[in-house]
Amino acid sequence: MSTTGANADPLATLGSLPGVAESVESVRKAVDRVYGHRIMRRRSPEITSEAALRGARGSAALSGADWALEEVRRRTDFGGDGEARVMGAALRLSAEAGQLLSVWRQSPLRVLARLHVVAAAAQGDEVGRPRQAGEPVDEPLIELPLPDAQEVSGRLEGLADLIIAGTSAPALVTAAVVHGELLALRPFVSHNGLVARAAERIVLIGSGLDPKAICPAEVGHAELGRAAYLAALEGYVSGTPEGMAAWIAHCGRAVELGARESTAVCEALQRGAA
Repeated sequence: MSTTGANADPLATLGSLPGVAESVESVRKAVDRVYGHRIMRRRSPEITSEAALRGARGSAALSGADWALEEVRRRTDFGGDGEARVMGAALRLSAEAGQLLSVWRQSPLRVLARLHVVAAAAQGDEVGRPRQAGEPVDEPLIELPLPDAQEVSGRLEGLADLIIAGTSAPALVTAAVVHGELLALRPFVSHNGLVARAAERIVLIGSGLDPKAICPAEVGHAELGRAAYLAALEGYVSGTPEGMAAWIAHCGRAVELGARESTAVCEALQRGAA
């Protein structure tokens, strides 16, 4: 996404793209429905905890570790094979995201660095900083052209400036742009998809759209499927108004599906079945 030009609030401009206002309104209604569920008055911490688990499972599925929810609950060792490490990284990020809300608006780049450290859970000069020229990127499920390190640095700074300056854009638009930009750039040597989805979660929570973190967009992204996810991302990377609007709408549908998932959890708790 270009962050240059005369418009002081390019994110707000995206909110006026055809179809985006409808997506924003549909998301708001879906979120309001789950927040209005009677079980939320008494057991919202349980819904939040369950949403975090299901969101982590969904994010890991998009990064190649598509485990059944009960398998995620059962496992305690996430240091084994590649899929287990991906799942462990997703779970750690889900737990960490809520701790970084107060830092995000002042220093988004610091938050992104922290997310990468948490996901990688490893030592090394390449961990917790944007990749440098010549460093490879381990993100096999995203095959889009990879921007060079200089472009990554400039666009990350531009994104951070937008976040710090603030915007009148709806939370869905900001979250979608943060998510899409990080996937397009793949600024770290690994775990970029997991970090991008964690950052989307931080925006949705911190904006006040989903303050209790009960509408896990990651669930929706996984339900919509990797092929649709990557196709929508190509629209974002194209930079066209149609492509950007399609990506925002895709992210909006993911939030709606996350809200639907938590509504089902509420209803199960209400029946005493969960």
